[in-house]
Amino acid sequence: MLRRILTPLLIALSALALTLVGAVPASAEPAEQVQPLRQTTLYYDASQSAEYASAVASAVGVWNSSVNNVRLEPAPTGRRAEIRIIADDGWPRAHLGPVRPGGQVTVWMGRQGTAQGYDAVRIAAHELGHSLGLPDVKPGPCSSLMSGSTGGVNCTVRAPNASERARVEANYGGGLAGQRAADGRLLVDRF
Repeated sequence: MLRRILTPLLIALSALALTLVGAVPASAEPAEQVQPLRQTTLYYDASQSAEYASAVASAVGVWNSSVNNVRLEPAPTGRRAEIRIIADDGWPRAHLGPVRPGGQVTVWMGRQGTAQGYDAVRIAAHELGHSLGLPDVKPGPCSSLMSGSTGGVNCTVRAPNASERARVEANYGGGLAGQRAADGRLLVDRF
């Protein structure tokens, strides 16, 4: 009996709600405008990355397709880059961020890593991860980009895992978490 009474009542209320939704005047403004998420653009300079230029470009593509709150772009001529990428004969290393617009960190694409057989794109993505504020996760599995060399010489996982992506999103998101200053420590990726 209760069902026979409530069913028509719910149908009538649903119809009324649909009518009211359609009856909002076109000139009515929403009470609260939803602000679009502002993406942080960081510029990088790979002009000194030598034989690693294509690996760096691939690693930038990995990060740009993995996160939304920050985007890496090549620095236009005359603009100071927040991330400088340099090839040298040492071990791969980078300053720990998260770097902010106007700040600056350096990534060294050390040749010792690739000479030992490590994947150049994984190295570049890992080191860029440091610039975006991710510390090493050592020892760590191959599935963790920030495990670096402890993932093993045969590891070619180049993309950040869900936890790493979330941390970068938080580093460049709104609120206090997104305003944390860069650490600046130099992280040498050797165990």
